[in-house]
Amino acid sequence: MLKPLQWLLGKWRSIEGVGKFPTIKDFKYAEDLEFFQFGQPNIQYSYYSYDSTTKKPLHREIGFIRIKPNSNKVAFVSAHNMGLSLIEEGEVTGEEIKVESHTIARLTFGSEPETKKISRVIKKVGDELEQVLYMETSKTPLTEHLRIRYKKIE
Repeated sequence: MLKPLQWLLGKWRSIEGVGKFPTIKDFKYAEDLEFFQFGQPNIQYSYYSYDSTTKKPLHREIGFIRIKPNSNKVAFVSAHNMGLSLIEEGEVTGEEIKVESHTIARLTFGSEPETKKISRVIKKVGDELEQVLYMETSKTPLTEHLRIRYKKIE
């Protein structure tokens, strides 16, 4: 059932990460991510990003990827350290995943601006993994926010 997602499995470390958004200064960051199976029909994953210079922790995301049986439909179910929980759905085609949020829950006391939509593309390019994440907020239309490449370390 998880065969279409096998290419994700393992530990990955960023080569180069760049963040940008109209309301903030561009920045570079680093990230470790891991995708693993644990005996159920889904994959658990974690993203741990940090300042590439100081190593100060930044964003954390932990979640699960499910695939609809006998299809290429996938769902990411995740929790983020800044107070968001998301469900993103889309498709896996070969070694590429495209998902878009359809449910975003946030803390009642979360900071502005409010995140309205997340869209991401994860794909294998040679022996590297690339992710591009787009974000829409209550103040900004859907715009590229993060672009990062990874090398497999385990």
